Amino acid sequence: MGRPSSSASSLSDTAALLVVAREAAQAGAAAVVERIGNHGLVRTKSSATDPVTEADEAGEAAIRAVLAARRPDDWIVGEEGDDHVGSSNLRWFVDPLDGTVNFLYGMPQWCVSVAVADGDGPLVGVVLDPCRGEEFAAVRGEMLTFNGAPFVRDGIHTPAGADDPLSGVMLATGLNYDEGVRGLQGEVLARLSPRVRDIRRGGSAALDLCWAAIGRVDAYFEHGVRAWDVAAGGLICQSAGLTVLRLPAGQGWPAGIAAGDLSVVTGVADALGVSSTASGWPAAWID
Repeated sequence: MGRPSSSASSLSDTAALLVVAREAAQAGAAAVVERIGNHGLVRTKSSATDPVTEADEAGEAAIRAVLAARRPDDWIVGEEGDDHVGSSNLRWFVDPLDGTVNFLYGMPQWCVSVAVADGDGPLVGVVLDPCRGEEFAAVRGEMLTFNGAPFVRDGIHTPAGADDPLSGVMLATGLNYDEGVRGLQGEVLARLSPRVRDIRRGGSAALDLCWAAIGRVDAYFEHGVRAWDVAAGGLICQSAGLTVLRLPAGQGWPAGIAAGDLSVVTGVADALGVSSTASGWPAAWID
């Protein structure tokens, strides 16, 4: 897949881009909500446990329709459709239904994620949770907004004086669709569980990142996520003052992400036995 050229974010009207991102996320959410309890045919993608529904496809079509009307020259990278090659330096990453398995089971833990990036990484991101009526939004270099209002995160809940940076920490994570990677993840969870307060597996990477950003969990990590899963959520975490690290591929692991306070995500990377990189959090680091 090609990639837009170098950044020209100083020329971008981020306020206008945020309006478009919100409109696209709302259109996608409306299309998905219409299909709650009537998701249509289900097919699989990377494995038998990786489903896609007509709700996913309808949501992405609605998002793409907004972007085609509002930003026809931009690139579009979506989970369910082919890439749209544009002529601008901006690229949209869209996930119309992050948490499809939850959606299939009627669990209210899914969201719509829309982000736009320039050559330096995510520029604007919106994650919309229709089940709770919650919106998380960020513009690079500005404060996170939660339901349209600036939000200040309180911080992690590590006990005072704890020697272990993971002591008392609530971690969120996910499980990969690949059986081999799941086996590795199980080993890591066994190593981490005695050290932390608890571990949550919500089923939506974008929501996990947003919940880390507002303090519902202290940190999040996962291998095997894609740019459309985490571009918006990663920016939202950065806008909340969190450190976002890249977990590189290798030794059976696909590339991954960790977000939280620096001491916590460094501790997670150490537990995984991998190095970590916080090099500008480029949106195309995982294609």
